[in-house]
Amino acid sequence: MRIAVLEDDPAQQELICCWLTESAHECHGYQSGNTCRDALRRETFDLLIVDWNLPDTSGPEVVVWVRENLDWNIPILFTTSRDREEDIVHALQSGADDYMTKPIKRGETMARISALLRRALPDNADNELYSCPPFEFDLHNQQVTVDDQAVSLTHKEFQLALLLFHNSGRLLSRSYILENVWGVRSEISTRTVDTHVSRLRNKLGIRPDRGWRLNAVYHHGYRLETAELLETG
Repeated sequence: MRIAVLEDDPAQQELICCWLTESAHECHGYQSGNTCRDALRRETFDLLIVDWNLPDTSGPEVVVWVRENLDWNIPILFTTSRDREEDIVHALQSGADDYMTKPIKRGETMARISALLRRALPDNADNELYSCPPFEFDLHNQQVTVDDQAVSLTHKEFQLALLLFHNSGRLLSRSYILENVWGVRSEISTRTVDTHVSRLRNKLGIRPDRGWRLNAVYHHGYRLETAELLETG
């Protein structure tokens, strides 16, 4: 998963990112509230870890901003040396999902991250079929049908389609898509995502009369939306 770590202590940030990387997560570290907010405006993350004390703002203020500005309820883990009950209550009321008191331990930290991700993100590892009518995905054979008709997709097209449908309603940045489908770091500039999205839209016939729309969001990425979201948006 792609995780942002807002921690102004370089050593602490490096330690957390090391734990995440060794657990097969993609870690992006930030040392100020402003740089983290800038990244959140243009990038997509699966989870946010926030420290309380920051050089330009406070952790709770960042959390409030996230809840007011992001288009989905990203899980947030708070880490701080403060352990008073009123501080914990304040962090949670600001919008954090969980709270850890420093010094944090690797085992507990990774367990809490895993629990937050399980609650927030879909997990279909035990299911062979994933259905978003009229689209149905056979995960075992990596095949997709539309109105019960098989559609030929490449391996990457299938992974991209599954990522989009798993995250319907959520804005996904191009770099997030690149890292999750191609395993390419976000620093690499490529039109690969745009080309594959265009091809996928045509192959699957993703359009409003079938209940779905795949929108390009300028300077950011793509959002797949259902007809219900379009009607109420």
